[in-house]
Amino acid sequence: MYVDKQRAIKGQWRVPERKFFILAIIGGSAGIFLGMKQFRHKTKHLSFKVGIPLIFLLQFVLISYHYL
Repeated sequence: MYVDKQRAIKGQWRVPERKFFILAIIGGSAGIFLGMKQFRHKTKHLSFKVGIPLIFLLQFVLISYHYL
């Protein structure tokens, strides 16, 4: 999130949103969510505002169910 935010400020090539979602799905949802909040990046995008917490919640439920 930090790198993409800096590139956005400088008008440079950006990290594709799809890459953020792929990283979230393979286990990085908490990091992406925290990065969104820390760097105030992608927080106005509905797909990120809803999608990333939803992915995190689903991962949490699946992990909790697996260990119960």
